[in-house]
Amino acid sequence: MAIIITDECINCGACEPECPNNAIYEGGVEWTISEGTTITGKYTLEGGKEVAADDSNAPVEEDYYFITPDKCTECMGFHEEPQCAAVCPVDCCVPDPDREETEEVLLARQATLHA
Repeated sequence: MAIIITDECINCGACEPECPNNAIYEGGVEWTISEGTTITGKYTLEGGKEVAADDSNAPVEEDYYFITPDKCTECMGFHEEPQCAAVCPVDCCVPDPDREETEEVLLARQATLHA
């Protein structure tokens, strides 16, 4: 599963610097697939939309920090556990029940993002 940040987020920002994929953004901030990764050129997002790696994408959430699922690997390939969840003072970084992903899928994403 990818990790999501729930609406219980207090906007402390503790999670953002911990993400090895740069998948966490402040609410309302546009994001790119290239930030914090080695992706260049075209990239196909989770929903099938193809974007340029440096294209700005709409925020996932406007009011609190969010994790873009296209970049979340649950820290697999880097750490034993998701670092956002480990540092969150209010436990609002939780597995996304709508995105059940196997370890193989998460590791493949990690390899793609950091080729």
